[in-house]
Order: sequence, then C-alpha cells, then structure tokens
Amino acid sequence: MSRDQVIGWLLVLVSAVIIVAYTWLMFFTNHWEVLAKLTLVIAVFGVFGILGWIGYTLATTPPPKPIEEIEKEIEEELKKLEESQRKEQASSEPKQ
Repeated sequence: MSRDQVIGWLLVLVSAVIIVAYTWLMFFTNHWEVLAKLTLVIAVFGVFGILGWIGYTLATTPPPKPIEEIEKEIEEELKKLEESQRKEQASSEPKQ
C-alpha cells in the first residue's frame, strides 16, 4: 500500500472514531450543551476566519495592470523581436 493510501485510511478511521465519540457525547452524556456550544464557536471561528483571510488577501494584494498597459508592453516586445529578426536576417544575407 502506498503512503497516500495509508494516510487516506488513517483519515477515514480517525473520522469514524470522532463521529462515534461526538454522537455518544452529544446524546448519552450530560455535557451535550457544552459540546454544542463548542461546536458552534469552532464553526463560527472557522467560517469567519476564512472570510477574514479572504478580506485581508483582497485588501493587501495590488490590483492587476490594466489591459491597455499589458497590450502596450506586448506591442513593444513584438517590435523588439521584429527588429532583432531583421538584424539577424541582414547579417546573414551574403554581401555582394
């Protein structure tokens, strides 16, 4: 079995154990209120933590260049390429 398969089966096993333990704690103990509150707090932290991370990324990432500027750069590069090709052709032509 490959390493990835072992990790996959381990994740399945851990998930199954957590599901069983969570269900048992939720329905067969007196701690279900604390467990429910803890679950909700973790869910809220997870969702809004990701939302905050997305917001931070959007706020700190510089905006992309305008299309016009990119087109201008491409045209300049094409002109340079054409000039270098012309120079190569001129230098490779036999002189009479």
